[in-house]
This record gives sequence, C-alpha cells and structure tokens, in this order.
Amino acid sequence: VVGLESGQITSIVRYDRDAKFPGHEHPDGEEILVLDGVFSDEAGDWGEDAYLLNPEGFRHAPFSKSGCVIFVKLRQYPGKRSHVALQTGQMPWLPGSDAGVEFKTLYADPGTPPAFPETLRLERWPRASGPLSRHYPGGAEILVLDGAIEDEQGCYGKLTWLRLPPGARHSLRSNQGARLYV
Repeated sequence: VVGLESGQITSIVRYDRDAKFPGHEHPDGEEILVLDGVFSDEAGDWGEDAYLLNPEGFRHAPFSKSGCVIFVKLRQYPGKRSHVALQTGQMPWLPGSDAGVEFKTLYADPGTPPAFPETLRLERWPRASGPLSRHYPGGAEILVLDGAIEDEQGCYGKLTWLRLPPGARHSLRSNQGARLYV
C-alpha cells in the first residue's frame, strides 16, 4: 500500500509482469538502479543497469510490462537536485585510484563538503584484487551487483547490501572479481 512507508528506506523490489503502482510523490527524492528487466514510468522505459535519481517532490506512476527487479532508496536525497537518468551500460568504465578498480560516476553532489563528498558510483573489481584500504568519513552503502567482495568481517556475494557508519574503515579484496554500487 502506497503511503505507509516513512523514514529512509533502502530495498530491493520485484515487479511482477504487468505490475503497476498508482501515481505518488517522493518527498526527499528517490534513487533507482534497475537490476533486471524493464522498469517504466511516464518518463520512459528503463532497462537493466539504468540509473535514476528523482529529485524531491518527483511524482510518477511506475509499472513494468515484463517484470523487473530494482534497487531503490527513498527519502535520502532532500534539497534541490536535478533529475538524472543514465543508461550505465553505455557509459565507459574509467580507471580508478585503486589498482585495477574501474568506476562509473552516477552522481556527484557539488554542494557537499570535500571532507564528506556525496558520490554515487559503480565500481568494477578484477579477479584477485586488493586488499585495498577504504575509509568512509561520511559513511557508505555498498550493494554487490555481481561477484563477491571480502573484508575483515566476512564475504559478501551478489545482492548483499552493506551500510557502513561515518568514519568506517575496512580492507576490501575480491578473489573472483565484483561489480558494486557504492
């Protein structure tokens, strides 16, 4: 039922074939990464690996004709933002600062302080990468899209989601390679 959710929400949502939501608004914005299938709304059809950042107050009536699975974050983007719609499969992978790790920037907020930059990105880790020390002054969220990563606490496979608090540190590695949303 639309309207019962409150607070910051992060979830993986499956739409069955011909599923529809009634029109609704998104206070504090919405972020969507299409994991499988085709997600649609009035703005278009978004296939696998499409990324949408809908600004505060965005209104739509989403649906899926064929069914889909999306990673969605609600009420986490207050303030003035532009609508972002990317077909990430058409974007090139760029070399990162860590050896062998490549990235695609999805969104970088120019208004956040340099000490706590808000940057949303995809990362691609090669086999046998790391260990790489990571520090997250403002915290971080990581979703494993493919493959697996490991740190001091364990191994995280496909569709594992991590939320790390401000100041978190860990040493990441990937034996089999991985693709991540960070």
